[in-house]
Amino acid sequence: MTAVDAFDRALVAGLLRPQPAQVAGLTELAHSVAGTPLASRVSEAAEKAASGVASEDHFVALAAARTALLGSVHDSLASRLDEVTGRTRGEVTPPAPAERQAANLLAAARSWLSDLARTGWQGIDHEVVSGAAQVVSAMLPDPALRRLATLLDGFSAELAASCPGATLERIPARRWGDLWSRAMLLTLPGAAAAPPTGTATGRLLPLGVDLQEHATSAQAQVHAVFEPADGTAPRLVRACVSVPKPDTVVGAGVWQLLRPHMSLLAAVSEGRSMGLTGMPVTAEGDLVWSDEHARPGEPADAFVTARVALPTATDTATAPLDRHPARIALPVFLEGYSIDKDKGAHGGSILTFTVAGQPLAVDTDRIPAAGPLTPEAVAGSSACIGLLRWDAGRYRVQPLAVETTVRKKALAIHAGAWAGGTTDKAAVKAEKAATDAVTVLRERAGRLLRK
Repeated sequence: MTAVDAFDRALVAGLLRPQPAQVAGLTELAHSVAGTPLASRVSEAAEKAASGVASEDHFVALAAARTALLGSVHDSLASRLDEVTGRTRGEVTPPAPAERQAANLLAAARSWLSDLARTGWQGIDHEVVSGAAQVVSAMLPDPALRRLATLLDGFSAELAASCPGATLERIPARRWGDLWSRAMLLTLPGAAAAPPTGTATGRLLPLGVDLQEHATSAQAQVHAVFEPADGTAPRLVRACVSVPKPDTVVGAGVWQLLRPHMSLLAAVSEGRSMGLTGMPVTAEGDLVWSDEHARPGEPADAFVTARVALPTATDTATAPLDRHPARIALPVFLEGYSIDKDKGAHGGSILTFTVAGQPLAVDTDRIPAAGPLTPEAVAGSSACIGLLRWDAGRYRVQPLAVETTVRKKALAIHAGAWAGGTTDKAAVKAEKAATDAVTVLRERAGRLLRK
C-alpha cells in the first residue's frame, strides 16, 4: 500500500515534468513488482515516466503494476478471512473470448487517460476533462464498450465537478488512482470480456440486502446462500438490480423504483426462499436475475440460514480485475459479542463489537434510511448478519440484520425489510411522496417529448 500511495502522489502533480519526489514514487512502484512477470516492462515504464517521455503503453504498464499490487492485498486479506470463517473459496474461471471491439475508440480512451496522467490532478481543467465526452458518446451505443464508457463518463463528470484542480484543498488521490488504473486496463482488447456464465437450479436462501443510493441512481444487492438441487455444496451468491432515479426520490421511496425489476426483493421482505430453475450465474457468483427463472418458495428465516447454511457455504471467486480491497464484502454471522459506544467527533455514537476478544468497528454509515434498521437497534443487538469489509486499513462490519430485544420481546430487524412493501407509517409516507414526484416528472417528460 505504501508503493501504491507513492505512485498516487506522483499522479497528483502529473508526469509531464516529474520532480524528484515523483521519480521516487515511480521507482518505488517498479521495485514493488521486481521478480514478477511485470518487472521489466514496469521498470522501463517507470524510467520513461521519470524522464517525462512515457508513451501510452508505458502508462498501461504502470496501471497494471498498481492494479497487481492492490490485487495482492486483496488476496492476502481474503486468505485471512477464509482462515477465520473456515470457508473455502471457488476457483477463478478464465473469461470467455471477447467480441471484436472498436480499436480506434479504445485507443482514443487510452489517449485521454494518458493526457490525464501527464496533466495530473492538480492540473486538470475543463478543456482537458472535456476530451472524454466525444469518446463516451461514441462508445455508449456498443454494448461491448459500455462498461468502459460508463466508467469514463462518471470519472470525467467527477473531475469536471472538481475543476480547476489547482484550487482543490483535498485531492482524492487513492480514488482517482483507482478509477484511472481501472479505465486504463479496460482499454486493452479483451479486458472487459463478459465472465462465463452457467445456470443455477436449486433453492435460494436470502441473508440480507445491501442498498446503495446516490443522487441519480440506486442499487440493491441481495446476498444469499444457494443450495444446488444436485446436492453439491452450497455457495454464496449475489443478485443485483440497479435503476436511475430522480434526486427527489429518497429513503423508502427508492424501493418502488427497484421492486418491479426483481421479485427477489419481495421474497426478502416476506422472509421466504426462492426456487431457481436455470437461472444464469457467473463464475463469481453473480446471478443474472430474471423473474422467469424464479418462483417464491417456503418461509426461510435469514438468521437460521446464517447459523446453519452460511458456515458450510463456499465463498465466490473474484475476477482478476476485481481484486481490490474495497471490493471485499464477505457475509458473516456474529453473536456473543459485547458492544462499546464512543462519542463521535460530530455527535452520534461510534459502535465497536468485541468478538472473541478482538475489536471490530461497526460501519453504521452504511445502514440505509430506507429500512427499519437503525444504529440504535444495532447498539442493542445480540446477533448480527453483516458484510465484513476492509476500509482505511481495518476491518469493519456493515450490519444487514440484527436480533435484538424490544419491550422484552425478541425481534429480528432487517435493513431490507421494506423492500417488498410495508405498512410502516414513515415508509408509506416516503413511498407516496416518491410516487407523486415520479408522476410529475413523467408528465413533464411527456410534454417535452410531444413538443
